Amino acid sequence: MPSIRRAVQADGPEILNLIRELADYEKLSPPDDDAAARLLTDAFGAVPRFEIFLAIEGETVAGYAFIFETYSTFLALPTLYIEDIFVREAYRKHGIGKALFQHCVAEAHARGCGRLDWVVLDWNQSAIEFYQRQGGKYLAEWQLYRITREEIAALIEG
Repeated sequence: MPSIRRAVQADGPEILNLIRELADYEKLSPPDDDAAARLLTDAFGAVPRFEIFLAIEGETVAGYAFIFETYSTFLALPTLYIEDIFVREAYRKHGIGKALFQHCVAEAHARGCGRLDWVVLDWNQSAIEFYQRQGGKYLAEWQLYRITREEIAALIEG
């Protein structure tokens, strides 16, 4: 079973490597140099915007979880949101993802959260099946909407 620990600033280069591996897995462009610098500032600056937990197997960082809190007005409780759980290919099917997920569950419980939320890509059947085995439920009645940074700027400009 891996050990799970909170990431520290010195983990920055390894975290960026993991994010690049996730981008490759999801067939997305990785963060450019400016985005990578912002990410590390947002993670380890004076007011962190999110937290990172690393799964350590032996001496190797095998995976990570990015989390942050949102808030439910109807529950009047925080919600713990999992932005990413990623496990390096060589460490998949070894319980690393489950350990990271269980760590997030424990964090949600310790923080008094009313729920734990995340999203899954529709093509990632192994992740969908994993989360279903953990008790996760697909919320068909909720549709995810998004506007991009450029669209935000256009709305502001009128």
